[in-house]
Amino acid sequence: MAARAVRDGGPGPGPWREAMDSGELLLVAAAGMLIAAAVAQTAAAGLVQPRNAFAFGALIALGELLRLALPGDRESAPLASAGALAYALLLRVGGTPATASALQVIAVAAAGMTLGALPHLAAGRPAGVAGMASRLIAVSAVALVFRPFCAVTTVRSHPWQALLAMVGLLVAGWWAECMIRALIRADALRARFAVALSDEMRVQLPLGVAVAATAILIDFAADSMGLAALGLFIAPLLVTQVAFRRYAGIRATYLQTVRALARVTEVGGYVEDGHAHRVGQLAVAVGRELGMSETELLELEYAALMHDIGQLSLRGPIPGGATVLASRAEQRRIAELGAEVIKKAGVLDGVAEIVRCQGWPWRGGEGAPPRGSRIIRAANAFDDLVGTSADTCRTMAALERLRLDTAAEYDPHVVEALAKVARRRSVVRR
Repeated sequence: MAARAVRDGGPGPGPWREAMDSGELLLVAAAGMLIAAAVAQTAAAGLVQPRNAFAFGALIALGELLRLALPGDRESAPLASAGALAYALLLRVGGTPATASALQVIAVAAAGMTLGALPHLAAGRPAGVAGMASRLIAVSAVALVFRPFCAVTTVRSHPWQALLAMVGLLVAGWWAECMIRALIRADALRARFAVALSDEMRVQLPLGVAVAATAILIDFAADSMGLAALGLFIAPLLVTQVAFRRYAGIRATYLQTVRALARVTEVGGYVEDGHAHRVGQLAVAVGRELGMSETELLELEYAALMHDIGQLSLRGPIPGGATVLASRAEQRRIAELGAEVIKKAGVLDGVAEIVRCQGWPWRGGEGAPPRGSRIIRAANAFDDLVGTSADTCRTMAALERLRLDTAAEYDPHVVEALAKVARRRSVVRR
């Protein structure tokens, strides 16, 4: 994912190059220096136990080839990570001590990742350089600690000590990778780092556990089974990866269905073309500015895309589709009818509640509506007043109108977050 394209709303990167921000460039540069040192040392000393190196390198390449798309435009390579970490923590293969240095582990991991990325490039897909760099740095940290530790201690003859060391290092490596990814994501999406880290850990934890368990099983099984352990113990991780792929597919289908429903009001002439999409983008940006988690943002996006679906019950369209110009009673009726439609799906009750409460004022007799409802109410009003216009005066006038109504209609915190997002967008458009 190109950070700048995501942040500015521009087109994504082409297949042969990826637009990167400074954080990603720094990450790739650090990985590049590690690779240069590892390749130079390995070339000078020669490949130690080449059979092991080629077997693990092939597994890493296969893992990169079978990358997995995760929620939030993330990508992961569980098989590649498991293979690289298993090689970094390898004790014995067929009773023979594994003597590869930490730098050789890094060189083999880098070579495997590069080979696995080539088919993606050939197919016209992004190389995923930043993702590979973050995985390589996590593997490097584990290898640089464990390989020297393994060489100077009796850990090979004490399975429990080896297991504890492996678990500790795998947890540290997973934490480091999550930190790196969260830092880059927070900068790319203008999200709060604590929220980005929490989201990253939540998404990566199930796969992280599966990867760590696979790496440990391979290491202990390789002592008696040899390299055959690689083929045997990647099977459970493959099953887990298939399950995650299906989950990602279901999630993508949900979003496509919601976007299709959002188009109904536009095709019917009830709202301006692109209104639902603009309100969805604006609501998510405001929610991120307010520190909402990724799960909350997804629900908010669903609700924002379908916030006007209740207009289909009207005898005639509101002029321009601008519900901000309708009476409060009419706004509430549209919201409640839209919520009833969404509830029929049976799986989007939270989204339906957000849509239902968007017609409530910020302060009223029924109490404050959910935060998502307050965000959609403000984002919808802003787009009704501004639309596709890039006129700064029109934007400022719309924000001023919303600020005048913060005593009752609009949440002042939401309006100020909306103002920040609008200012950023106006700068990008210039």
